[in-house]
Amino acid sequence: MVLTFVLLILGFIVLIKGADLLVDGASSLAKKLGVSSLFIGLTVVAFGTSTPELAVNLFASFRGESDIAIGNIIGSNIANILLILGISAAIFPLALKKGTVWKEIPLCFLAVLLVLFMANDAFTDGADFSLLTRIDGLVLLAFFIIFLYYSFGVSKVVAGDGERIARYPFLKSVAMIAAGLVCLIVGGKWIVDGAVAVAHLFEVSEALI
Repeated sequence: MVLTFVLLILGFIVLIKGADLLVDGASSLAKKLGVSSLFIGLTVVAFGTSTPELAVNLFASFRGESDIAIGNIIGSNIANILLILGISAAIFPLALKKGTVWKEIPLCFLAVLLVLFMANDAFTDGADFSLLTRIDGLVLLAFFIIFLYYSFGVSKVVAGDGERIARYPFLKSVAMIAAGLVCLIVGGKWIVDGAVAVAHLFEVSEALI
């Protein structure tokens, strides 16, 4: 059982390091290809920092551990908005652009409402249980593509500051991306295995873990 806790902790460490490598490598590569800094921030960095959740959820889904998959996403977004944004704003006031207030934040709210509607089959259709089906997943991916299109349009209008993105040689950037993906796969598996074992050990739900 000690090994389970060790692997769980190592999983988090490997997962976080993998996300860092992936974001740094992908950002550097995107900059070399002439992609604007704003677009990199809205896409490469934003999605790269979400790859730990993606890795954990893929392993959880393949194993049929839906409580871990759903709980991971809900807990992650609550922590991002309330904890991380709250700490950041408490340390130093965060300036918001008009486009963020009237476009990005409503898009975020729309995503929440969309999942709320899709995940409530018992309320909307009178079903005995609720499911996020493959069709629901495709609809969410379609909205994701719309957001990508919007982000690309914004990046061409608003100038970005490219000095904050570290630049590495092409081969090093590719190697960092590859290493990051490997770390995400290994770390994600260790976390899911450890989380399930811990839930069983303490007799708590996998959703809580």
